[in-house]
Amino acid sequence: MDENFRDSIGTISEEGKRAWVFPKKPSGRFYKYRKWVSYGLLLFLFAAPFVKIGGNQFLMFNVLERRFNIFGFPFWPQDFHLFVISMIIGVIFIALFTVAYGRIFCGWICPQTIFMEMVFRRIEYWIDGDRGAQMRLDRQPWNGEKIRKRLLKWTVFFVISFLIANIFLAYLIGSDRLLQYVTEGPAAHTSTLIPLLIFTLVFYWVFAWFREQVCIIACPYGRMQGVLLDNKSIVVAYDHKRGEGDNGRKKFRKNEDRDALGHGDCIDCLQCVHVCPTGIDIRNGTQLECVNCTACIDECDTIMEKINKPKGLIRYASEDNIVNKSKFTFSPRLKGYSAVLGILIVVLIGMLFLRNELEANILRLPGQLYERKEGNIISNVYTYKLINKTTSDIPEVNFKLLSHKGSIQMVSQDKFEVPAQELAEGTLFIEINAAALSGDKDKLKIGVYSKDELIETTTARFLAPRSYN
Repeated sequence: MDENFRDSIGTISEEGKRAWVFPKKPSGRFYKYRKWVSYGLLLFLFAAPFVKIGGNQFLMFNVLERRFNIFGFPFWPQDFHLFVISMIIGVIFIALFTVAYGRIFCGWICPQTIFMEMVFRRIEYWIDGDRGAQMRLDRQPWNGEKIRKRLLKWTVFFVISFLIANIFLAYLIGSDRLLQYVTEGPAAHTSTLIPLLIFTLVFYWVFAWFREQVCIIACPYGRMQGVLLDNKSIVVAYDHKRGEGDNGRKKFRKNEDRDALGHGDCIDCLQCVHVCPTGIDIRNGTQLECVNCTACIDECDTIMEKINKPKGLIRYASEDNIVNKSKFTFSPRLKGYSAVLGILIVVLIGMLFLRNELEANILRLPGQLYERKEGNIISNVYTYKLINKTTSDIPEVNFKLLSHKGSIQMVSQDKFEVPAQELAEGTLFIEINAAALSGDKDKLKIGVYSKDELIETTTARFLAPRSYN
C-alpha cells in the first residue's frame, strides 16, 4: 500500500505550494445532526455574554481586570486554585473522550470547525456554488463574474469576522461596556477599536485563507490523538475488510457479481475524498488531518444506497471492531481516566461549596515596628483588603479580635460597606495588653462581621518586644 501520504500534508503540493481544498457540499443524517448541534452552540456563544444571572454576566473572562464570571458566579484572582483544577478536569475530560471516541470534539464542538463548516463554508456554497463550480471559478480569469463573487464573499466574510470579534470582546470586557462603546461611537474609544480591528483581520485571515490549516498545522490536538488513540478507540473509520475484499477495490459496473470476482464494496468513486474538508482519503486509515466530521460517512452511505449495498462502509468504529468484530469495552485505561476525573470533579464541587463569599486579608504595614503605649499596651498598624465576591453589598462591616483580648481601631470609620464585586481597603490599629501576649510574634485570629454576623475569619501576626515573652 502506498504510504507516501503520511510523509507530507495533504494541503501542500509536491512543489511546496498551497493545495487549495474544494470540498463537496455535504449532506446526510450526520450532517443534519451536526447542523443542529452547531447552531445550538452558536446561539449559546452569541447569547452567553448578554445573559445575566443575579446581575452577573453569565460568562465573562476579563483578563485585564482579572475578573471572571462562570455560569453567573463571580471569580477573582484569589480563586485561581479553582481555575487550575477546572483546567485539569478539562484536559482529563478531553483525554478520556479522545481515548474512547477519537477527535469527536473537533468534528462536533470545536469553534473552528463550527465557524468554518457551518458558517463560512455554507456562505461560500451560496455565493460560489458547489465543488465543481468553485474549481471552475478559481481557474477562470478575473472577469466580471469572478470579481463580483469574490468581492461579495470577502465582504460578507469580513462583516461576520467583525461580528465575531465583537462577541469575543463582550466576553473580555463585559457586554454592558461593549454596548456603551457602541452607543458612544468608535471615535470615543479608539484604544479599543484598534485591537478589535486587529482581531477582525485575524478571524478573517483564518476563515478566508488559513482555513483547514488551523486543524492540520496549528492545533496541537491532532498530534495528541496519535498518543491517546488505540485499537479500541471509536473513530470515523473505513471498513477495509469489507471495502477491499480479496482482490481490492473496483469501479462499479452494472450486473457484475463483485463478490464472485473477489472485489470489495468500495467502488473507488472518490466521493469520500471530494467531500472531506481537509482533503484526505479516509481509506488510508486514521490520519492527523481527520477531524471526525462524518462528511465521508454520509457521502459513502449515499453511494452504497445507490448501488444497493449495505450502509456503513465508512462508520464510527474501532480497529478491533473492523478486524475482529469486537464490541466496545470499558478498558482499564478508560476506567483510570474516569476515576481521576470523578475525584477531581468531587474536589472541585466541594471547594466551590466551601468558597468564601468575602475574601479578607489583613497584613502588617511593611517597615513599621510595634508602638508602646501607656498602660502596658502594644500597638501594631495593619492594612486590610476585603473582596466582596457576591452580587450584593455587604453593610456595616467591622472587625473583632477572636484570639486575644484587645481592641481594633479603624483609621477612618468604625463600620463601612463593601460594595458588590468590589474591593474595600484601608488601615487599622490593633492594640493588645503585653500581659496577654505569649511571644514576640503572636498569631491573631480576627473576625470580620457584617452587623453582628460573623462572615469571615482571617489571621495576622502581632509583633511585640522580646522582653514580654
